[in-house]
Amino acid sequence: MPSVEERVAYLEGRLEDHAGVVSELRGSVSDVRDNVTDLREQMDRRFDALDGRFTAIDRRFETFDGRIVARDQQVDRRFDAIDRRFDSLEEKVNRYFTWLVGIQVAALVAIIGTFVGAYYR
Repeated sequence: MPSVEERVAYLEGRLEDHAGVVSELRGSVSDVRDNVTDLREQMDRRFDALDGRFTAIDRRFETFDGRIVARDQQVDRRFDAIDRRFDSLEEKVNRYFTWLVGIQVAALVAIIGTFVGAYYR
């Protein structure tokens, strides 16, 4: 059986080994913390760049939306002009139709008058 001094020496050796391992573990944790900090900074930079790209895309969509609205207004103005043309055409057709019907009624009255006049002679 080992003596007390041998046992204490063995425990001191083991304690030194554990202290070395804990020291290495602290260094590793510190390295991991540094790596995580670096990774976080890289991610922040990438997210900032991505945000800049999305901002540029948003501006493009706003510009495109403005162009679409302008084109829509232009199309609306053209349809309004076409509607005015059809309205004036409709007025002309109505006027000519009224004249045509009037002339036909007058001709019918004249023909009926001629037949009635010829019948009573």
